[in-house]
Formats: sequence, structure tokens, C-alpha cells
Amino acid sequence: MDVRDQLVQAGVELLEAKGLASLTQRQIATRVGVSHGAPRHYFPTYANLLAAIARVGVEELDATIRAGLAIPDARSALSSVAENVVNFAIDRPAMFELIARHDLLEGAGGNLREITSSWLELLTTRIRDIRADADERHGLALWAGVQGLGTMLGRRSTDVISTQKVNPKPVLAVLIDGITQTS
Repeated sequence: MDVRDQLVQAGVELLEAKGLASLTQRQIATRVGVSHGAPRHYFPTYANLLAAIARVGVEELDATIRAGLAIPDARSALSSVAENVVNFAIDRPAMFELIARHDLLEGAGGNLREITSSWLELLTTRIRDIRADADERHGLALWAGVQGLGTMLGRRSTDVISTQKVNPKPVLAVLIDGITQTS
């Protein structure tokens, strides 16, 4: 593995262990065993390094989303995608947060939008398989609900408002039912 790949891998590991707020370029360099200035040779800015780290998570999440959407039954496909995205957010909250931080990643490279920009269209298409009048608003509503629930569960925010552990499956079923329901 070359130094660039080692920096990205170390960044992924440190992100998962310490969280986005605690991740520094210096820590990444130290973990790889290179000088603190070495990352600048491969990534001109810290945002470029963050984008390369995010790309790892985006590719993993993309594979999960596409596998779920390939399920022949549209409702099952949407349920699979929703559950898998929420599980990703629960299992890897810092990576999920980084992926969603367009304010940090915009223009930083990594070609993230070439992957993520298709998600809304793909979700909307599968919703349309159930509800013919569905449009981008429906896909966006589904993504907002899934991302919101995933973020809440990943950060354990539901512990504040719920007296018991939240099972995401029935919550996602309500969300999908509401979005796919025809008038």
C-alpha cells in the first residue's frame, strides 16, 4: 500500500475511533509514521484528505444501496435500503456524519457527487414502482427520514426521548408506507 492509501486508511480508522470532530491531519500522519507535513504532498488541503476518507464510506454505502434497490419487489427494496442505511449510520456514525457534511467536502475532490447524486433518482424510481405519481419530493422525503433516523440512532439521540431502545424497522415501515401511499 502506498503512502497515499495508508493515509486514507489511517484516516478511516481514526475517524471511526475518535469521531470527525477529533480527527486531525497530524494524527493521521503520526499513525502512518510519516512527517506531519507529508499528507500535504498527497492532499493539498485537509478537505481533500477528508474527501478521500469519505470516498471509502460513500463507495461502501453505494454498494449497499444498489444491492438493496436490486431486490425485485419495490417495497422490499426500499425497506432493505432504508434498513441498511440506518444500520450503516448506527455502526459507523462518524463516517455517516462525514458523508453528509457537504459543507466540508464540496469542491474537495474525491468525485463523491458522481456517486451520491444518483441516490435520489434511484430511490424515486423505486417509489414510482409503487406510486405512479411519485416525484423527487418523495425520494427526498424518504432519504430525509432515513438519514435523520440513522443520525439519531447513531448518536443515540433517541435515548433522550424514548424510554426503550428504538427498533428502526417499524419506524422505517411507517415512513415507507406514508411515502408510497396513494390518495
